[in-house]
Amino acid sequence: MARHNSIGYRKKVLLAARLVGASALGGVLVAGLALPAVGAAGLGAQSAVEDFDSLPDDFRTPPLSQASTVYDAAGGTIATIYSRDRTVVASDAMSPLVKTALVDIEDSRYYQHGAVDLKGVLRALNSNATSGTTAQGASTLTQQYVKNVFVDQAGDDVQKVQEAQRQTLDRKVRELKYAIKVEETLSKDQILANYLNITFFGEKAYGIETAAQRYFSVHAKDLSLPQAALLAGLVQSPSAYDPIVNPAAAKTRRDTVLRRMAELGHVTAAQAAEAIASPVELRVTRAHQGCITAGTGAGFFCDYVQRVVLSDPAFGKTPEERKALWKRGGLQIRTTLDPKAQKAVKQAVTAHAAPSDRPAAVMSVVQPGTGKVLAMAQSRPYGLGKDETTINLNVPKRMGGGLGFPTGSTFKPIVAAAALENGIPVSRSYTSGYSMPWPAMKDCAGGRFPEGGEVHNDSRDLTGSFAMPAAMKKSVNTYFANLEAETGLCEVAKTAAKLGITQQAGGEKLGVVPSMTLGSNDLTPLEMASVYAAFAAHGTYCAPTAITSVTGPDGKALAVPKASCTEAMSQTTADTVTAMLRGVVEDGGTGTTAGLSDRATAGKTGTTNEGRQVWFVGYTPELAAATVVSDTVDPAPLQGQRMGGERIQAAFGGTVAGPIWRDAVEDVLDGVPAGEFTVVRLPSAAPDTSDSDRQAPETGRPTPGGGQPTTGQPTQSGRPTPGGGQTTPGPGRPSPGPGRPTRGTGEPTAGAGQPSGGGGQ
Repeated sequence: MARHNSIGYRKKVLLAARLVGASALGGVLVAGLALPAVGAAGLGAQSAVEDFDSLPDDFRTPPLSQASTVYDAAGGTIATIYSRDRTVVASDAMSPLVKTALVDIEDSRYYQHGAVDLKGVLRALNSNATSGTTAQGASTLTQQYVKNVFVDQAGDDVQKVQEAQRQTLDRKVRELKYAIKVEETLSKDQILANYLNITFFGEKAYGIETAAQRYFSVHAKDLSLPQAALLAGLVQSPSAYDPIVNPAAAKTRRDTVLRRMAELGHVTAAQAAEAIASPVELRVTRAHQGCITAGTGAGFFCDYVQRVVLSDPAFGKTPEERKALWKRGGLQIRTTLDPKAQKAVKQAVTAHAAPSDRPAAVMSVVQPGTGKVLAMAQSRPYGLGKDETTINLNVPKRMGGGLGFPTGSTFKPIVAAAALENGIPVSRSYTSGYSMPWPAMKDCAGGRFPEGGEVHNDSRDLTGSFAMPAAMKKSVNTYFANLEAETGLCEVAKTAAKLGITQQAGGEKLGVVPSMTLGSNDLTPLEMASVYAAFAAHGTYCAPTAITSVTGPDGKALAVPKASCTEAMSQTTADTVTAMLRGVVEDGGTGTTAGLSDRATAGKTGTTNEGRQVWFVGYTPELAAATVVSDTVDPAPLQGQRMGGERIQAAFGGTVAGPIWRDAVEDVLDGVPAGEFTVVRLPSAAPDTSDSDRQAPETGRPTPGGGQPTTGQPTQSGRPTPGGGQTTPGPGRPSPGPGRPTRGTGEPTAGAGQPSGGGGQ
C-alpha cells in the first residue's frame, strides 16, 4: 500500500512539474513575442527575428503551386501538368459551410483571438500536463497557415519538408512571429481562404477546390454539409481519415466535426443528426495529370513544350527562374499543335509499326514559313510501361530526345543548296563508275583529309554521267561526293548551319567530313522537317516553335519565344532544289511511293548503312514532314525484321518510311486546297555528255567552264522566263515500276576520317 502511494505521489509531482514548466515556457513565448530581440535571443532564435525583419512581401499571399494546362491550336486540352494538383479559388468560390466546419474543428476562437490564442495555449498546456501527453495542440489557424506555406515552399525536397515541420523551439518562435505579421496585413477571411487554398487534403489534392473535385466531383462552392464536414476533418490527418482508404475512420471524423458545429450553434441539432445519419457518399475523380495523359499520342509534344519552358530564356534568365515558373504553375499554355494533323500522324505511325515491334516509326510535321510544329508522334506510346517510352525521338537529347539518327541521303539536298549558293550550276555533271576513291577535300582549317576509302553507289547500274537533277532523283552517291568536293566541306557546313543544323542530336559537334553528304551525322526528324520547310518557304528557314502564348495565374500574358525566321538561301536556290526533289517523287525517282496523287509533292529518301535506318523527308506548299524508321533497341538492319505484322522485305526509305509519310500527309491535307510550287526549268534528266562532264580532280575542284546554270527565275506571273530545258513534271504520282526500288543512301566504305553512315539510336 505504501508503495502504491509512493507511485501516485511521484506521478503527481511529475505532472505538477510539467505544468509549471509548460506554464513557464508559455510565459517565455509570450514574453518573446512582446520583446522580440531579447526573448528570441534568450531562446536561441535570434536568427528568427532577423528573418522576420526581412519578411518577403509575397509571404502573406505566396504564389501557390497550381496546375498548368497545355492546349492545342484549336483550344482543346492536351494535358494538365502540375507539381501540386491545386486550383486556387477566391473566398466567395468556397462554400460557407466548409469555412465554418474548418474553424469549428480546428480553431473555434479564430475570430476572437489574434495570431496567438493565449487562452488556448494555457488550456492546452494544462490539459497536456494533466494527462501526461501532448495530445492537445494550441496552434491557431494562422500559425497552421504559416507552417503550410513553409511546407509548400519546400516542394518535394524531403529534407526541407522535415525542416519546415520539425518541432523545435526556434522554429515555433519563427512560426509565431510570422503569424503575427500575417494577421497585421491580411483579414481573418483572407487568411482562412489562403489556408483552404494551400492545405493538403490527401489523394494528391491540394486546396479545397481540388479536394472537392477529387472526392465528390463538385466545385468547392457547392459542397453540402456532410461533404464540407468530411473535408474539414481531413486536415488533421489526410492519410488516417482518407475516405477512399479508410471510410469508417473518415465517417467517424466527419461526425465529430458535425457534432462540434452543432455544439457551437453553427448548425442545428437536427441538421447535424441528419448529416450524421447519412453514409459517406463519394464520387471520386482520380488525379489525371502530366504528359502521360495526353491523347492522340501528343505526350511527346507535351513533353517538348515543358522542356521549351524550362530551357528558353524567354521564360526566365536562369534555369532556376524557369524551374520556379514551371513549378509554380497556373499557366495556360497555348501551342501550335494541330489536332487534325496530330491524329493523322499518330494513326499513320501506329498503323505501320506496333509498340512491341523492334523497329519504331517517328514523325514530325512543321509549317513552312512559320516553323510551327503541327504534329509529333512515334509508334511507341509515351509512358513508363511495357513497350512505352518517354524518350522523344523527334528531338535532340537536350530537349528530352535520344541521340538522333544518321540521315542517309536526305542530307543531299543541303549539299545541292550549298553548291547552287556558291555558283555551281544545276547542270553540273560528273562521270564516274559504280565506285571511286573519295575526292580530295580540305577540312575547315585548311588541312587535307587523309586519302583512303571508297564511295560507291547503291546499284551497279548507276554509272556514267549525271547532272544534278538526275543524280538527285536516283540518289547517286558518287555524284554528290564530287559535288561536295567542288563546293567545299566548309561551305556545306555553313549552309547546314543556316538551316539550323549546327551540332548532332546528342550534342556532339557536326561531323564536317567527306561522308557528310551521305548523311553520317545523327540528326532528328524535327530538325530535318525544318530544313525541308525552308525549301518549301522559298529559302526562309524558321526555327521550330511550339508555343503561341502563355497566360500566368494572374491572367496576365507572359513573354514567349519569338518566331525566328531568316533567309537561309536565295529563292532561286530553294525553288531549284524543290524542282529537283519533285523529280524524286513525281518522275520515277526513289521516292515515288511517297508522292501524293492530288497535289504537288517534293521529297527525298534516305537509307543508312545496311538499312539500319530509313527516312523520307518531304513537303508540299502547306507543310513539311520527316519520317524515320529505326530499330531503337540495338540498331540492326531492318530487312527481315517484323513491323506492323509483316516482315520487312526491302529496307529502303522509299519502301518503309515513304508509305508512312504519304498516309499521314494525305490525311492531314484532306480537304485542304492544293497549293503550287514555283515552276523552275531544269536541264534534261538525261546525263549530260558535253565537255562539262568531269570527275573532281585531285584538288577537289573542277576545271573552269562547263554548262551554264538555268536561272530558274520566275517572272511576275510566277512562271520562269522562256528558255530551253525541261520543266519539272506536274502533280501526279506514277506507279512504281517493277523490281526493287533504288534507295537514296550513302554507304561509303569508310576510310580515314570517313565515318560510316550507320549508327544512331
